[in-house]
Formats: sequence, C-alpha cells, structure tokens
Amino acid sequence: MEVENQTLRAEIKKFCQELEKEFDQIPNERKERLSQLTNYISKKFEEGQTPKIVVICTHNSRRSHIGQIWLAVGAEYYQLPEIQTFSGGTEATAFNIRAVRAFQRVGFDISTDKEETENPIYQISWKVGMKPYQAFSKKYEDEPNPKEKFAAVMVCSEADEGCPFVFGCDFRLSLPFDDPKEFDETELETAKYDERVRQIGREMLFVTSQVKG
Repeated sequence: MEVENQTLRAEIKKFCQELEKEFDQIPNERKERLSQLTNYISKKFEEGQTPKIVVICTHNSRRSHIGQIWLAVGAEYYQLPEIQTFSGGTEATAFNIRAVRAFQRVGFDISTDKEETENPIYQISWKVGMKPYQAFSKKYEDEPNPKEKFAAVMVCSEADEGCPFVFGCDFRLSLPFDDPKEFDETELETAKYDERVRQIGREMLFVTSQVKG
C-alpha cells in the first residue's frame, strides 16, 4: 500500500497518541517479536529498498486487514520513508463488517457501493485528501500483493501452521492475535472488536516507532 504525504485525520492522530502511551502494556516477549519486524524494515531502508509487508491470516477478514492498515498509519504517523503494506489469506472470504465498523469507530473514513456482495471492496481513508485505499479479501499471493522480497507477518496460528512455506517472502514472523470472531453475535462483540483493533494498533505503532529510516 503506497501512502501519499497528507495529514492524518484528527480522530486517528488522537488515537495514535493514546496508543503511544500504552507501549508499556506490551509484554517484553512480545516486544522482542515486534522488534524483528522493526529490524527488517530498518534494514530495507539501509539497503535503499522499499519495505513490503504482507499481513496474513487464514480468511483475510479481520486481523490481517487490521494489521496492514495500522502499519500504514504508523508509517505515516512517524513520517517514515515509503513502506508498502498488504494483506492476504490462505483463502479469500470478505473483509468482515464488524472489523470495518470497529475502524469507523476509531475515525477511519470507510465506504463501499456494494456491501451486499460476497466480497465487498471498501474505500478506506485515514488522511485528509488521500486517495482511498481499496480493501477486500484475497489470497496472499493474489494481486496487488508482491510476489517476492516481502515480509510475511502471520497474525493467526491457523495460517502459520497451515501455510508452512510462504512463496517469495524473505522474512517471516509469527505474531498471532486472538480472533474477535469468537464473540460474534454476543453482547461482547463490539467491545472485543474494539479491543483487538486497539491491541493491533498499539503493536504496529510500536513497530514503526522504533524504525530507523
């Protein structure tokens, strides 16, 4: 995902400032894992290359989209050189509407003309005047995702175990998050989706905050 140099929406900038204050909530073992991704990005910059990161989960419906978008926001928030972020699954389904709504509650501008289709294309903006990013479910090897020299960040254990080899990646990181899907159609649904968006946002901002550009 390529991000033009615009201004973060006020609500999202405020949310990022809140997340920065929560870095101490990240366990040390988790920070060690996150630092591996930070080092990968920093090394690509040192080599004069554009880091490409594909966040992967089984269905490319929730956690992978959340991780990808927060990496892009973090890069913009810390004004890093260009980082391209993508998401994918071991199979394609749809960007789940519950995750979409959780992003909207943070302040992301999200719309679609065809929500009733099986795999809607969502137009997502987090900066003033940016060309909206098109988010939809896809396999990790599908367009527009890169075919080589990218980091594969596995955000669910099922995808990590079911995808023992990610073709084309030059770095792989297991970084599982609990699936908010477990709380669908329960009274905890909204709270758990908000919790996961916040946790993934916190950790992706931690990654980008430590990058040496």
